[in-house]
Amino acid sequence: MKKLSAALLAMTPALSLAAPAAGQPSPWQLPIMLGIFFLIFWLMVWRPQSKRAKEHKALIAALSKGDEVVTAAGMTGKVTKVTDDYVNVEVSDNVEITFQKTAISATLPKGTLKAI
Repeated sequence: MKKLSAALLAMTPALSLAAPAAGQPSPWQLPIMLGIFFLIFWLMVWRPQSKRAKEHKALIAALSKGDEVVTAAGMTGKVTKVTDDYVNVEVSDNVEITFQKTAISATLPKGTLKAI
């Protein structure tokens, strides 16, 4: 009996280390929280940014002569010439400026420049 009680007392610390203590987190808690964080990050950052990039790419591809545009610098004008990478924009009578296509931020409805 003495040997049995001594063996039980010797095993008690080992058993207490093996069993999770009260208040200790589950081993699945960290992967679940990381998954939730990734999902929120994807929904709030990556998805909207990729949508905007796709819309801007379509806008640049659809540029043509006669479109009224706004540049990233805030200048408005009418497109007079479109090449592969550049766009000539008439900002005033007889004043044309060459921009990269990526600098065009939006197109305006026809007749907007006359109303300004």
